[in-house]
Amino acid sequence: MSSSTPYTVRWGILATGWIAETFTKDLLTNPASRDVHDVRHEVVAVSSSSSKDRAAEFIKKVDAPSSTKAYGSYHELVADPDVDIIYVATPHSHHFQNAMLALDAGKNVLCEKSLTVTAAQTRKLIETARSKNLFFMEAVWTRYFPLSIKVRELITSGAIGNVYRTIADLSVGRDAPEGKIDFPDTNRMVNADLAGGALLDLGIYALTWVFQSLYHTQPEVEKEAPNVIAAVNKYHTGADETTSIILQFPKHRSHGIALTSLRVASEPDNKDTAGASIRIQGGLGEIQVIGPAYRPHQLRIITKESDGKAEILDFVIPKDKERDWGHGMFWEADEAARCLRDGQKESKTLPWSESIVIMEVMDETLRQGGVTYPELISTDVFDPQSPLNTGKR
Repeated sequence: MSSSTPYTVRWGILATGWIAETFTKDLLTNPASRDVHDVRHEVVAVSSSSSKDRAAEFIKKVDAPSSTKAYGSYHELVADPDVDIIYVATPHSHHFQNAMLALDAGKNVLCEKSLTVTAAQTRKLIETARSKNLFFMEAVWTRYFPLSIKVRELITSGAIGNVYRTIADLSVGRDAPEGKIDFPDTNRMVNADLAGGALLDLGIYALTWVFQSLYHTQPEVEKEAPNVIAAVNKYHTGADETTSIILQFPKHRSHGIALTSLRVASEPDNKDTAGASIRIQGGLGEIQVIGPAYRPHQLRIITKESDGKAEILDFVIPKDKERDWGHGMFWEADEAARCLRDGQKESKTLPWSESIVIMEVMDETLRQGGVTYPELISTDVFDPQSPLNTGKR
């Protein structure tokens, strides 16, 4: 293959919900619109767990090629020889069984976050990927933003000195009268049967900023998992409604504070009026990350020499003008494509070992908070015929 010919990856989309739609529409954008010329993406198949018609409707909705195959079961998708990699876009309650189904079938996998419900499940997925020599990656899309890359470069270059503290918050204000939260009890945000709660859905982003500023930037030989102190308020469904975590990295003299809640909002008006919900603080200054933790758009760099003026860096997420679309999930897809092209089984930006440590932090947080989930979604025993894989109740 000529070096000028982009490497093509053929995707299978497992699930047909909102996140699958957003990711797939990003896959279908022209890579040149984001100045990417070395890889490209094709959507070759989509599956619903129970309805071929639903998959067909999804294909039409995202304006995928007419040749895209529609399947009414996940088993059919993972058996498709034309699929190079499966994107798992189900709720995180289903991730372990769905990703195992794909890996067991010999497929590379990009799996949405939170990666699993337990650290044991994460370890099992990684062991399976390693034993089958497959690529496997947690889809923490924010890590692959040019903004995030710039933050890590600033930290490693010493721009704000040694980083000693990161404070990160992602919360949504859904407080309601009479102690309620403005989600039905069946909604995935609060339903324990779907591993609901603030931590696994929102808190992963707060932890992402703590980890990429305080853990990922540690030299490999000095990697240090944190001590964890957590405070958790539980909702009447059993899920966590407000969770606060202090992570201590003793050898590096650093602390991370990860905050998440369904009661209060990190951005009450969604206009950045509340200021930075992420502050990365070093001995010489700090980096403020502006915008929601999952999709920030600006950095403010303040040092002891700033003299009242912060350095401001804006980051615009590019759009494909022909499709009038661009959300920012394409960068993680580009990373997966390059890893497949280069024969890498894990991403250096989010290696397997780091996904495990993050899940261990969430495990410990939930343990301290007394939050438990049903055996069906917390087991680390793979069952191809699990209702999570078949859609049957």
